[in-house]
Amino acid sequence: MTLMKISDNGINLIKQYEGCKLFAYRDSVGVATIGYGHTKGVRMGQAITQRQADEFLREDITEAEKVLNNMGINFTQNQFDALCSWIFNLGSGNFIHSTMTIRISTGANDETITDELIRWHNAGGKPLLGLMRRRVAEANMFLGRERYKVTAKNNIYNIIKV
Repeated sequence: MTLMKISDNGINLIKQYEGCKLFAYRDSVGVATIGYGHTKGVRMGQAITQRQADEFLREDITEAEKVLNNMGINFTQNQFDALCSWIFNLGSGNFIHSTMTIRISTGANDETITDELIRWHNAGGKPLLGLMRRRVAEANMFLGRERYKVTAKNNIYNIIKV
């Protein structure tokens, strides 16, 4: 099996939802962070260039690539990219111990897998619109087509199948 790497489409999906800060800041739990969520060796007061932010992102995504490649499954590029984005956002531990990973490992169909993928849209026990949009984008990328969308009614957001 050939080892896969995230494509530019996958990198662009991550960039779209992570955002980039070229000056170090404290994340929501107080960790010094820079670029697209990079934390290794970051110190407050540090500044980087856009090129460095892109390099940090490429370095940081290798963990997700490694986790997926170690599964021994032949993913399509879209599937691999979508799962890399999910792992980058939520961490390899959450992925490894998720029901989604069990579904992938046991050969579940793509829609069953994406139904699991989109469940991860809460922060602090509450649904977040930004996470809902990201999960929908990842699920649609995984499938290679639009299957999910976010709807709003009376300021209540839902993910639906289309």
